[in-house]
Amino acid sequence: MNRNILLIAVSLFISTTLFAQQEYINPMENATLQASEEENPPRPLSEVIEDHHIVFPESMTRPLSQLLHDWQIDFSKSTNDCRGGMNPMVPDSVIIARLQALPTEMEMTFNSVVRSHIDAYAGRRRDQVAYMLALGDYYFPMFAEALDRYGLPLELKYLPVIESALNPIAVSRMGATGLWQFMLRTGQGMGLEVSTLVDERRDPYQSTDAAARYLRDLYTIYEDWNLAIAAYNCGPGNVNRAIARSGGKHDYWEIYHRLPRETRGYVPAFIAAVYVMNYHEEHNICPVHVDHSLLALDTIHINEQIHFNQIAETLDVSISDLRRFNPKFRRDIIPASEIKPYALVLPTNLMYAFVENADEIFGHNRSQHFTHRVTTDQYLADGGASTSVSGNFENTYYRVRSGDNLSVIAQRNRVSVAQLRSWNNLNSDRLSINQRLIVGRRAIPQTQTQIAQTSTTTSGNTQTINQYYRVRSGDTLNAIAGRHGTTVAQIQQWNGMSNTRLTVDRQLIVGQQVMQIEVPEETEQEESTPENITNESSNIISNFIRSQIEEVSEESEENENEEEI
Repeated sequence: MNRNILLIAVSLFISTTLFAQQEYINPMENATLQASEEENPPRPLSEVIEDHHIVFPESMTRPLSQLLHDWQIDFSKSTNDCRGGMNPMVPDSVIIARLQALPTEMEMTFNSVVRSHIDAYAGRRRDQVAYMLALGDYYFPMFAEALDRYGLPLELKYLPVIESALNPIAVSRMGATGLWQFMLRTGQGMGLEVSTLVDERRDPYQSTDAAARYLRDLYTIYEDWNLAIAAYNCGPGNVNRAIARSGGKHDYWEIYHRLPRETRGYVPAFIAAVYVMNYHEEHNICPVHVDHSLLALDTIHINEQIHFNQIAETLDVSISDLRRFNPKFRRDIIPASEIKPYALVLPTNLMYAFVENADEIFGHNRSQHFTHRVTTDQYLADGGASTSVSGNFENTYYRVRSGDNLSVIAQRNRVSVAQLRSWNNLNSDRLSINQRLIVGRRAIPQTQTQIAQTSTTTSGNTQTINQYYRVRSGDTLNAIAGRHGTTVAQIQQWNGMSNTRLTVDRQLIVGQQVMQIEVPEETEQEESTPENITNESSNIISNFIRSQIEEVSEESEENENEEEI
């Protein structure tokens, strides 16, 4: 009996609590709600949009663990200042009033599909929203600035929430990439560079500017923001066909069922994102606070190629941070040159260190990261030799694979770890995949081809052998010095340079070797004819003069003998 009474009491308590949650309306919203119901009475059920086959945007279906990996942000030390809780049961009338209270020129309408997306964000995806609110502290001001520059509604800054979940390296099933999910042809059409090493669709600044221009053009075509952002998702062609099939109607909700299934939920998802980003506190969603270094960033333009490893090892910054700051570089390489410079983004405190140590950073382990040969004419001249010759040595190379380390590589090639470090100028045991290492070296005699690439100067008991390099377009002294294992100051000294300016096709001394030579004792005849040791043509002349002197001497002796007789 007592047990039954206890069960009844608990059931009444739970029922009362749920009823209170369902009927709760914020007093501050009550007046707005009443006014909204008077001005906008509910539509008949026949006009209500219903869709039992809703396709959510890809960003809403990604696991949170995958997003945390792609965001490349350490949330382990994050803090939460607000007190969260369960998602309250909010009636439709309250959501309608909140949407109508937003100060925007865009239509923030409500229907069952919009409600489904709001429930997804405020319910199943509330943890994802908490992280996106933290990322929004960095991205939303940037988006708003670009939108304001082109005179567009600032609420469009929430479009990447449904496009990519604020993931700058997101790639959809169809190949759309970046925060704003540009397809390849569309991105290139908006002026974004897409190559093997660079993808500006992943650059937050450049892709945002391109997206703002694209949205402006779409609104110029349709003069309706619902149609414009629908066209942003599926292309103007699909929207135009839906309009034609509906008999020329220019209302998104009237052509809703004629649009592709993925696009039907696009505008409702956008309205839901705007709602949740503005009313997350009412749903007990607290932003996750991260390290403020995400916000204090600076930019510098560089005109020489550089690898992220060079920056990371010199400035003691992680590769993951560099990738997060510079997501548009796909292979950890900035392919900058004098012809096409690129922007490097770093935290402000690291930017000062980069500027002060630029020469050291650009030259650090350069030969390891940039192994592409400038010219291969010597291979053609040698009959297609497959070996690599450096100085008086023949090198054997190995490209690092996943799981390799110096000990394994040394053991496999029967050399020591110390030799590997010495041959490859390694300051640490860290290796990167596809790094090219010298794993064997054999001394070889100097060939005629090598001698032809150098010049020799003899002075006293020493012989100086110079190695030359012809300057090409895009070369800098830093790059040339790193490529030939020397310093900028040394090249300037060898070539009598007072600055770092270069001209194309100029020949520079990039290596110099001084050798001791044995000088034979000079004879009197050699002293009388020093041209004897200069070149082949002077030897011929000397021989001719010597023969003439001998003939004259023989004639003189014969004349003297004849006189005596």
